Amino acid sequence: MREILHAPGFLGTHGNFAADITLLLSLLVALIFTAGFVAARRKKYRLHGRIQTAGALLNLMLVGWMMVLPFRDFVIREAAPPRPRPDYFYGITTLHALVGAAALLFGLFVVLRGHNLMIRPLRFNRYRPFMRTAYALYLAATLLGVAVYVVWFVVVGNPPAFE
Repeated sequence: MREILHAPGFLGTHGNFAADITLLLSLLVALIFTAGFVAARRKKYRLHGRIQTAGALLNLMLVGWMMVLPFRDFVIREAAPPRPRPDYFYGITTLHALVGAAALLFGLFVVLRGHNLMIRPLRFNRYRPFMRTAYALYLAATLLGVAVYVVWFVVVGNPPAFE
């Protein structure tokens, strides 16, 4: 499996197979959330809930499997100068991590509340502002994720790689 993930990518950049798959799955998650948004606008709330739950769970798996370790290994461990890559590499990645973490945690909170799995003090009744905030955070995190991919594998001359 390791050989496959670290093989050259298929998008024509310096990214490996894992990076290219991560980008495409992230865009798929954004499309899933958009489909859920459309379902809610059409008043298909049960379908909306199923779609958003599936999107949130897929996103949780994607972040846990494909994003945490590269952030640890190529941003946190390289935080102290001298750094092998330009400052904007670390800045955009850290911003994506912060917005993405907020989107992930807030989105999971909304999903848990939507399934009545939240403790009483954290329950809310006005869903719309919470759901729209979660959706906006996910879209912002997705756009920042695309920027991270471009910086890591198109702009930077020495992209990170696991050895």
